[in-house]
Amino acid sequence: LVALDQLVKYLVVQNIPLGEHVPFLPYILDLTYVQNTGAAFSLFSDHTWILTLISLVMSVILAVALFKPFFRHPFGRTALALLLAGAVGNLIDRALQGYVVDMFHVLFMEFAVFNVADICVVCGGIAMSFITTILTSFRVDSNYQTAVTGLILIVVLAVKLITHKKEGR
Repeated sequence: LVALDQLVKYLVVQNIPLGEHVPFLPYILDLTYVQNTGAAFSLFSDHTWILTLISLVMSVILAVALFKPFFRHPFGRTALALLLAGAVGNLIDRALQGYVVDMFHVLFMEFAVFNVADICVVCGGIAMSFITTILTSFRVDSNYQTAVTGLILIVVLAVKLITHKKEGR
C-alpha cells in the first residue's frame, strides 16, 4: 500500500501541474495536485518537522503493534497494517519533500483533498474502532493490550484530524 501511495503521488506530480486538476470520475472525483504543508485549518503549516516527528513516532508504535502478536485475528492485523501504511506513506513525503502530495478531490460535496495514505488511515481507523468496540473476541485477553489499542486508535485519529489540511475550493 505504501508503494501504491508513492506511485500515485509520483504520477500526479509528473503529469498534473501544481494546483491543476484532471477529471477522473466525472461529477464524482477529480485528480488535483495539492502540496499539503500544514494541518487542519493551517495549523502547524510552518512546523512540518513536528508533523514528521508525530508520523515517525506513530509509525514505530504501529510497527511494533503489528509485528508483536498484538491481535490474534487477521482483521486486527489488517487494521494495524492499514494504519501503518498510511502513516509511512505521508511520513515519506514530509521527510523527503516537506509536504504531503494530495490528489483526490471529491466533487459532489465539500471535502479536503486527500491521498492513498489518507484512505489507509481512515479505513484502518474505522476497522480499529470496529475491533475495539464491537468485535471483542478479536482482542487479546489483556486489559493492558486493550488500553494500548484504544490509545493507538485515539492518537491516530487525533493526528489525522490535526495533520490533514482542509483545502478550500
